[in-house]
Amino acid sequence: MVWPWSRRGRAAPPLPLPGPCGHRRHTLRTERLLLYTPETMLDLLAAAAAASDPQAQRWLGWGVRDLVGPRHRKDLLRLRPGDTDALRASETAVRLLAMPYEPRPDRGEILIGVRLDDGRYAGSTGLDPATGEVGGWLAPHARGLGLGTELFRAAVLLGHAHLGLQTLRAGYEPANRASGRALANAGFVAAVGPPRHTLPDGREIEARWLRHTTTAPLGRCPGAAPLPA
Repeated sequence: MVWPWSRRGRAAPPLPLPGPCGHRRHTLRTERLLLYTPETMLDLLAAAAAASDPQAQRWLGWGVRDLVGPRHRKDLLRLRPGDTDALRASETAVRLLAMPYEPRPDRGEILIGVRLDDGRYAGSTGLDPATGEVGGWLAPHARGLGLGTELFRAAVLLGHAHLGLQTLRAGYEPANRASGRALANAGFVAAVGPPRHTLPDGREIEARWLRHTTTAPLGRCPGAAPLPA
């Protein structure tokens, strides 16, 4: 079953459909994921909730202020952004849906992932157009299913075909085999980079670096931020 994600009714704006991009907003689709630039703060907070559990933070190392607490995390990750009735029944969802998300020119690109089989928030990927560096994570219910590969393939498409970047980079901790495997399956290959990396919470970790370079013609969609003067 594919969740009817194309409309949310009056309780929320419709989920973006894959098609032409515009105004710093992109929409992509893989085999099992719909990915789009956040529309509201509900999308953004759900993406943060997907990475706020201890297992994810072992690798990401965010600061405490960036984490979503256990109770709200559980509630957010139960939501299906295409399910109007469920959104109306959640006070948190109604409040966050009333707060539009506006991409900022000084911030990197972020895509929210939604599972097409059950409609739940699946995680997030994104990249920094200035450096081409890619990142991403999955919600607990979306791990171990091969969705990490699809997540990073979407980031590759965003970088090369939407933002016109020749080469993308990604770093991961060697002990995080799932991330290394997902990146490799998405076409990333070994690259030179600093052997150590400091996480936002101050932890210093061992690092491995990968790159993805395309020989296909580059593209810049209408949603791409203007190039620096």
